[in-house]
Amino acid sequence: MPRTEYWRRRIAEQERSGMSVQRFCENQGLTEQAFYHWRKRLREQQPPIRFALVETGPSRQPATEPDLELVLAGGERLRIGCGVDGATLRTVLEVLRG
Repeated sequence: MPRTEYWRRRIAEQERSGMSVQRFCENQGLTEQAFYHWRKRLREQQPPIRFALVETGPSRQPATEPDLELVLAGGERLRIGCGVDGATLRTVLEVLRG
């Protein structure tokens, strides 16, 4: 497995684990310095994130105010309504984390 892919997987695994970077690295036998180096390097390689609305069910009127709004570093806003499917939201968040 190429080194880039190895670190991409380790970083995604840490984010899904809910553990701190320090604890994750201790458990995996990694150095925090290497972890942070690769996380920064991989984030710099990623193209800017773009969004498109994809609806899979019958259309419905959106609520006037979202229940949750995430503002990304680039200024994009992700509005999440109360009816969002948890699995879909997890998928979106994983994509955002890279």
